[in-house]
Amino acid sequence: MLTRKQSDLLEFIHRRIKADGVPPSFDEMKDALDLRSKSGIHRLITALEERGFIRRLAHRARALEIIKLPEAMEARLAAEGHAPEPDPKPADMPAEIAAMAMNLPVMGRIAAGVPISAISEISHEIAVPGSMLGQGSHYALEVHGDSMVQAGINDGDVVVIRETGTADNGDIVVALIEDQEATLKRFRRNGKRIALEAANPAYETRIYSDDQVRVQGRLVGLIRSY
Repeated sequence: MLTRKQSDLLEFIHRRIKADGVPPSFDEMKDALDLRSKSGIHRLITALEERGFIRRLAHRARALEIIKLPEAMEARLAAEGHAPEPDPKPADMPAEIAAMAMNLPVMGRIAAGVPISAISEISHEIAVPGSMLGQGSHYALEVHGDSMVQAGINDGDVVVIRETGTADNGDIVVALIEDQEATLKRFRRNGKRIALEAANPAYETRIYSDDQVRVQGRLVGLIRSY
């Protein structure tokens, strides 16, 4: 059973995706529900995600997917012509693909420096050796900045990321900060604090509370053009 605010937000997101093809921003959701701060929206989205109504996509901010709607809402929206479309099931990957080159989507640019606006869309595809990937879903990002040079990651490199929401201390991750900005940094957790460390002494380590940072993936490979 959803609360009134949860139901209102779910319907608002659904209608905006149907009308515009993209979810609303957090500011738009806050205004639509007449809330004072975006923290209330974060809590509502988390509740909807935990109940299986929406899914946050790993590779960009403002990326919400409607998984299902309450039966009463779905029936009402269907009568209005807003019924959700079924989600196609991905085909199983043949085992022999592991040894072959695979095309991965390059989801724009990622900051290896000061955080930039989060990744928004697929810019192109790149062939990646299957041996680099292993199990799970992957995507690629073009590096922008020099904060990870001492980890061997240079401006213009393409990093291969395995989608995951967790990381161990020392992993290089794609971190989404306050659902607004994305950055490539080394991950360190100390209790409820998360440090995002650069690999360049010119950049300071940034410290956040654990509710401000969402891991979007872990570095598993790097491609460099000469």
